[in-house]
Amino acid sequence: MQEIATTELLKMIHKSDIILLDVRSVDAFNGWAMRNESRSGHISGAKSLPAKWLTYIDWIEIVRHKQILPYHTVILYGYDEDASKVAQRFEQSGYEKVYVYPHFLAEWVDNETLPMDKLERYQHLVSSEWVQALLSGQKPQHYHNDKFLIVHSHYRNRAAYLSGHIPGAIDMDTLALEAPETWNRRSSQELKLALEAHGITADTTVVLYGKYMFPDNADEFPGSAAGDIGAIRNAFIMLYAGVKDVRILNGGFQSWQDAGFEVSTEDEPKKPVKDFGVAIPVRPELAVDTPEAKEMLAAKDAELVCVRSWPEYIGEVSGYNYIEAKGRIPGAIFADCGSDAYHMENYRNEDHTTRDYQEIASIWERNGITPDKHLAFYCGTGWRGSEAWFNAWLMGWPRVSVFDGGWFEWSNDPQNPFETGVPEEKQVQTS
Repeated sequence: MQEIATTELLKMIHKSDIILLDVRSVDAFNGWAMRNESRSGHISGAKSLPAKWLTYIDWIEIVRHKQILPYHTVILYGYDEDASKVAQRFEQSGYEKVYVYPHFLAEWVDNETLPMDKLERYQHLVSSEWVQALLSGQKPQHYHNDKFLIVHSHYRNRAAYLSGHIPGAIDMDTLALEAPETWNRRSSQELKLALEAHGITADTTVVLYGKYMFPDNADEFPGSAAGDIGAIRNAFIMLYAGVKDVRILNGGFQSWQDAGFEVSTEDEPKKPVKDFGVAIPVRPELAVDTPEAKEMLAAKDAELVCVRSWPEYIGEVSGYNYIEAKGRIPGAIFADCGSDAYHMENYRNEDHTTRDYQEIASIWERNGITPDKHLAFYCGTGWRGSEAWFNAWLMGWPRVSVFDGGWFEWSNDPQNPFETGVPEEKQVQTS
């Protein structure tokens, strides 16, 4: 392991066999100034590999999944001694060309001529430290409000909330915002009443999170254990309705626990408000229904994006115990969610934080999912589609929506065409 200077890094950084790794938290990588640095984000071209992951038994599998191989030259940077610790693990794992760049804060950050990148809307993906500061009465970065609400999201599972939640958080069942008859967002009037009943106005800063509880398709309600996805579903509907400032706790309840912060079991009462404050929906363009979805399938500048598992996409399974029809919408592009309807492994890291956004964008691009098009993400009933949409929205992609009806609504109409089997026209990239 050797240290390299800024001049050396500049010479090496664009070579094809060089892998530059940021070992700070995913939040710092995305754009949060965790040390109050003058410029936030990461060195352009770097990948995210937090030192926190050294504690995981399958660390080397994570590394290989990121296509970081022994023949690569690996350069690491971060805060404090973390880069050296990660470098030692690489060397122990048989990587021979490992370097540490120790001048990130002292030289790179303060030199505005040196390139840095960040997630466009990183402010909407917050850390547990940010939430703790908010609860402590401080004014954390990028918070300019005087009223906020922490919301523990779940589906039919108040026990998940009552067994441990962030202090002061209220609970919200996803059923408050989506109707079980269709699993689409509720009507404007229903959304207004639900948000008011939970104490939410258009001007409230709402921080949502969920609790991952190992979903099992064999359960009667598998989604009850996938509160982490349910939180993003609620976030999508709130943004559609008109809540101006919606945040997601990156990594959900797991991040809060990992940080060692206090956990409460108090059943916090909801404090209703009289008026949401604006007419719903403020952002109707965020949701696409079946008639518009059909128009998008025929358009050259639009795509329906299928955020389902491969077995669902090719019609081996429907994916849900309440959907009989198997198959896919003809012409939809595949954007692999992961293993099944209640997991998003291909969009999440091992600790449930969001995956390096550059990796997601790269896979999408290879499948023809690009920011120049109007994209409508969908799954079976809206949760996974909402999470993929949220990633694109965080990236600042200009025309992204959720096809709310998804496969459930599409397949319930016998007039709608469908396909099964492996598509012949093109290969699809996964994970």
